[in-house]
Amino acid sequence: MNFDINAYMRLNFMDMAMVCFSTFLIVFIAKKKFWDKVQAYFEARANAIQEDIDYAAAQREEAEALKQQYELEMSQAKKKAQEMLELAEATAAQERKDMIVQAKAEAQQLKEKAKADIVREKEQAKQEMKDAIVDIAFEAASQIVGKELDEHQHKKYVDEFIESAGDKTWQA
Repeated sequence: MNFDINAYMRLNFMDMAMVCFSTFLIVFIAKKKFWDKVQAYFEARANAIQEDIDYAAAQREEAEALKQQYELEMSQAKKKAQEMLELAEATAAQERKDMIVQAKAEAQQLKEKAKADIVREKEQAKQEMKDAIVDIAFEAASQIVGKELDEHQHKKYVDEFIESAGDKTWQA
């Protein structure tokens, strides 16, 4: 096969002029008939892309604002939780102190009541002992004298005797 490259690469002025003229004619017709539509399409597409970019930027700014608000609320919640813990600890400590004070006061009251009970029982025991001694003395005196004495008068003498028995005159 005989192949000649020059036949394929022929450059002819007339062909070049026709190609340039037809290209110019196509561009001119396209500019008059279609260019506005093509340009409007590209402009609408550019506007749509810009709107998407603006919307994404606004969403990002809103997300950043929400993130900052969330972080602020979280820090406030942590601070509030810490304050609540401190308040609970302080309240517990105060309640513990109050309970100790109350327990001490109750213990003191019980002590004082016990002392009062002891004094009362001691006085009651003294009175019972006094009454027993009066009865024994009365019986002894009745047997010694051999006759009945006036019980009221006798008790008076015995009571005076017992009262004076605790004085310093008897102890010396």
